[in-house]
Amino acid sequence: MKNSRLSRNNAGSNKHNLVDYNNACTTFKWESVEKELGWKEGSPVNIAHSCIDRHVEEGRGDRIALICHCESGKKMYTYADMRSLTNRFANALKTSGIKKGERVVLLLPASAEFFISFLGVVKTGAIAVPIHSKYMSDALKVFLQDCEPSLVITTSPLCQRISKIAVPSIRRIIVVDGRDNENEWHRLVETSDDCPATEWMSREDPMLLLYTSGSTGNPKGVVHVHEGALQYYQTGRWVLDLKKTDIYWCTADPGWITGISYGVWAPLLNGVTTMVYGGPFDARSWYRLIEDNRITVWYTTPTYLKMLMSAGSNIAREYRLASLRKILSVGEPLNPIINRWSLSAFNLPIYDSWWMTETGALMIANFSCLPLKPGSMGKPIPGIYAAVIDDQGKELPPLEMGQLAIKAGWPAMMRDIWRDREKYNEYFRLPPWYLTGDLAYKDRDGYFWFQGRIDDVIKCQSERVGPFEIESKLVEHPAVTEAGVIGKPDPLRGEIIKAFIVLEKGYTWSNELKQDIRDFIKTRLAPHLVPEEVQVCSSLPRTKSGKLMRRVLKSWELGLPVHDVTAAE
Repeated sequence: MKNSRLSRNNAGSNKHNLVDYNNACTTFKWESVEKELGWKEGSPVNIAHSCIDRHVEEGRGDRIALICHCESGKKMYTYADMRSLTNRFANALKTSGIKKGERVVLLLPASAEFFISFLGVVKTGAIAVPIHSKYMSDALKVFLQDCEPSLVITTSPLCQRISKIAVPSIRRIIVVDGRDNENEWHRLVETSDDCPATEWMSREDPMLLLYTSGSTGNPKGVVHVHEGALQYYQTGRWVLDLKKTDIYWCTADPGWITGISYGVWAPLLNGVTTMVYGGPFDARSWYRLIEDNRITVWYTTPTYLKMLMSAGSNIAREYRLASLRKILSVGEPLNPIINRWSLSAFNLPIYDSWWMTETGALMIANFSCLPLKPGSMGKPIPGIYAAVIDDQGKELPPLEMGQLAIKAGWPAMMRDIWRDREKYNEYFRLPPWYLTGDLAYKDRDGYFWFQGRIDDVIKCQSERVGPFEIESKLVEHPAVTEAGVIGKPDPLRGEIIKAFIVLEKGYTWSNELKQDIRDFIKTRLAPHLVPEEVQVCSSLPRTKSGKLMRRVLKSWELGLPVHDVTAAE
């Protein structure tokens, strides 16, 4: 693979894949994507085949699909390699008796084995169930008992967390690093046939069951179908701006929806090269990975960006990062201060994006062809209709805060909540809307602005206040590295604003610092948005995907027990 250094000006092409946003919004139809994927109306499909075999059949088999960094070193896999390996693994699964619709759990870190296994599972027509490898036995048991898998693919250490007695549906466990010849992953792949293994499916057939991060309650199993390929492909082109020459890195764990939709589906459907790294975070290691692999498009999270920012811009300047042409963020709202740091460290802005496990794919984003408004979610993807509504489902005008809602019917939309149709229907209780549970407003230019979860809204006297705007300003104070804001019950005013903060290194809490922070907020926000109480914490509660759990802060404040399966480690 030719891998010469790319500059910001010649990485792929100067021309964005999406040039005229407004025209696309009026003319685009999802059916137009079918031709790109080789899909025909009424014909069966398989998203894994579209990701891998299609490229080989169209003469692109020698293109590098994966660059994997693991303990044994760096390995590269072409699309032809991936076709053979995924066929081999799929055939091994079929020999094990795996059939369409059965659940196969993947308890693995980001690795070549994960990609091959995941795509192999989907090729068989089974339903892949990726689970974050940081979950411990108790939380894992909840997921396994709920989805009742027939087979689990994992590592030897992680295997110790699985009780086959507690989950009798498990017929077999395959380990990627074990000594058991019969159940050792590499041996199964090596001894299986690489003949075509794709099972052809209906577009509405399930292919993915993914448990949410649980930021708003107990995790639930979200079901996605093959039809989502249309949206993964198109948003990869329009939002990530992926081009055939790109070398792409998505830092999300494969147990999280971003690690699937934009770690697996979008890049492979677009035929680009994806770098895979499952090691721990370290600022120098990450910069070295970008430099050595000449990463051009980088999709990460505000949590990781904050950690890089805390490490200092001087470290970034030690590495040659000119290959980067686009940085994107997802997972929680992006504070404007991080964008300012990125311009200093990389000479590049960060394009924030919004979507959910339930939406399956990107819904609202900042596009390369549009002016960037730091702190904004951006505008809806062409083909998606988003609005801010009131409690009766009526659309609200610009600058009025309400619930963010999406008109139902997009390709990657979840099709069910596993074994809980009542919960699924709850999302659509105000037709034609899918109710996100997010609090937002739309400005006069059509950009959406996240304000928190509906449950997070603070009712202070006659005002409804969203916490995110206050949190964003708090972290702009030099002493504050993290902030979370809740409403604290007050007998006279309903609620008052209370902030939980984590101090930057070198700062000591005092009444003087508390007043300085409050004065800082007074000069930047309206008087009623200044926190009346500020409490210092060593850390703030977050889900595994980095989302702030304000409900846990509220439980702390009220002295209530915190029941959260995602926190069980």
